[in-house]
Amino acid sequence: MEPEWLWYQDRYDLSPYRGIVLPGGFSYGDYLRCGALAAKSPVMSSVQEAADKGIPVLGICNGFQVLCESGLLPGALLKNNSLRFIDKWSSLKLQSTQSQWTGNYKSRSHAVLPIAHGEGRYFISQDEGKALWDNDQVWWTYDENPNGSVDDIAGVLNAQKNVAGLMPHPERAMFDWMGGEDGVDFFSTMLS
Repeated sequence: MEPEWLWYQDRYDLSPYRGIVLPGGFSYGDYLRCGALAAKSPVMSSVQEAADKGIPVLGICNGFQVLCESGLLPGALLKNNSLRFIDKWSSLKLQSTQSQWTGNYKSRSHAVLPIAHGEGRYFISQDEGKALWDNDQVWWTYDENPNGSVDDIAGVLNAQKNVAGLMPHPERAMFDWMGGEDGVDFFSTMLS
């Protein structure tokens, strides 16, 4: 498959796409609140429409923050408990196999992926958090919580399970020379 880059200031008909990825990075420099300004970009209206049609959407790190800020995913991402930027590899446990982005992880339950964030602490109220667990919307958890996320949450799903957010970076673990290949399986379902 060939990825196609879309400009954030434009609107698109995304129905022909097999999946949409909002990558990590520092949108608008993250000067206000991570993902807050990007969530108001014109392209996000198109992403919302695509999600409503059931097209798979994945937000990675800053993309996860954008999905939460835009209301496509529940919760918020706050400053790490340490108040420091964290850049290391982290072990994850699969909690829900319902996402279209889970790929080949349906046959195994762990992944090791890099994290690189200053505002990666997932937060949600106790009642909303219980609803996430009850509705099988907690996608991945950290084996050892690096940032203080509620219930060790590293990734969540929307109620329909087609929108997923993940703080660790699967795209940075695609080849052995990168440090590991566990990220490949996140994208493998897009190839079938």
